[in-house]
Amino acid sequence: MLDLINAIPRNLILPPANLFLLILLGLLLWRRWPRAGRILAGGSLALLALLSTPAVADLFVRPLEELTTPLLSPERAGGQAIVVLSAGRMRKAPEYGDRDIPDYTALARLRYAAHLQRRTGLPVLVSGGSAGKPTAHERSYSLADGMAAALREDFGVPVRWVEGKSRDTADNAAFSAALLRRDGIKRVLLVTDAMHMARARSAFQRAGLEVVEAPTMFFGGWTRSIYAWIPSAEGLRRSWYATYELLGLVWYRMRSGGAQATQG
Repeated sequence: MLDLINAIPRNLILPPANLFLLILLGLLLWRRWPRAGRILAGGSLALLALLSTPAVADLFVRPLEELTTPLLSPERAGGQAIVVLSAGRMRKAPEYGDRDIPDYTALARLRYAAHLQRRTGLPVLVSGGSAGKPTAHERSYSLADGMAAALREDFGVPVRWVEGKSRDTADNAAFSAALLRRDGIKRVLLVTDAMHMARARSAFQRAGLEVVEAPTMFFGGWTRSIYAWIPSAEGLRRSWYATYELLGLVWYRMRSGGAQATQG
């Protein structure tokens, strides 16, 4: 699935773009096959509206978040380092002198990593290169570089390792593990979103590290008001993110099962 997402723009196979394509297809079919066209276009539009509500998004979010739990006692977890995974970036932020900075998702991870570092005193590794083929600028200033700068300058937290070559979660794990093994690090506190944790944990365990889950940004279970049924950009964002993670997790498990079958 990750190879497929690299080959085809992921936004075309995930909502809302895939639903807009189905709506367009339904409209094209409408003249020749009116019934089929109406069903396809109308059904896709209804599904788009539903996925835009936090209440429906929660149906996808909660199963992912229930695969992990908050880390309540990091001091007793036995970790040797804190690993923070990248998210996105705000390019050429004018208020920072046109420097790239972490986006709000990455910033939430960094804030929690800083919290953990102050409680445990553990050294920090930040991991993140650029999705796809990086530009010259992205090679010289990776996602990890922006994260390291934010931790040092904004949170006053030192960063020991900067892994800036990875392009996806599997790379995060493989390249981070290589850096940590040089210093005898085997057990890490892994910081990422709760929805992303199951896939990230699997990748880091396959890379040979012992993982203590340190998830942040829990969204599930906060949809009990009537406003949860009103379509919103945030509801659609959660549906998009959860769908992406569910597909990625299925692919990871299929690949792991195929590898075990081959070894058997």
